[in-house]
Amino acid sequence: MTMIKQTLAKVPEVTLIFWLIKIAATTLGETGGDAVSMSMQLGYLVGTGIFAAIFLAAVTAQIRAKSFHPLLYWTTIVATTTVGTTLADFADRSLGIGYAGGSCILLALLLASLFVWHRTLGSVSVASINSPKAEAFYWVTIMFSQTLGTALGDWTADTAGLGYTGAALIFGSLLLLILLAYFWTKLSRTALFWGAFILTRPLGAAVGDFLDKPHVQGGLELSRYTASGALLAFMLLSVFLFRQKAAATAH
Repeated sequence: MTMIKQTLAKVPEVTLIFWLIKIAATTLGETGGDAVSMSMQLGYLVGTGIFAAIFLAAVTAQIRAKSFHPLLYWTTIVATTTVGTTLADFADRSLGIGYAGGSCILLALLLASLFVWHRTLGSVSVASINSPKAEAFYWVTIMFSQTLGTALGDWTADTAGLGYTGAALIFGSLLLLILLAYFWTKLSRTALFWGAFILTRPLGAAVGDFLDKPHVQGGLELSRYTASGALLAFMLLSVFLFRQKAAATAH
């Protein structure tokens, strides 16, 4: 039984280090996506095409893998955050949908993904990811959540006029409320997980924009390449220093 679990559990245990790496990955997605689309001046559409190709390659390798590989898993997560950044920016800015419209569309797609996943397999819990079909639903849901997070973070910081620090404080506070609910209530752990997973993305988007946007826009105006490199280094150190275990799966 132990060998079966090790073979099928290809996502990490949800621990403190998981959330720290996840926040770094979402922030890297913002700075890395902007580095390609803006600093390299390739544009949102070309940037989306590049990151979509990386994402498809990574998620294919992840689903085909026989066991949990931390580097492969987090590479796939970063791929979802970078393509989510450029895709959301393309839809919101280039297509003129706007942050509010883009956020509403992406929220509907995210909820639809979770609904279909639950209706098809009976659970959207991490513990249910024990088959290629479940893993495919998992990554589609993550893809929508990462893209939604970009649009939501930009909407809060720009349209709502709260700025990058204000947006980061709001989403950080919401994450704190979820943490308190985890320890002090009996709310569904699965619902709390996805709530936290979704909220880390707009938090990362706001922090990423704060790091690399100009001073006149309320940012630190750091080099996108420098910020991305520092975040990547933090992720790699965390992956190698803290050995993550595969999550147990239900059978």
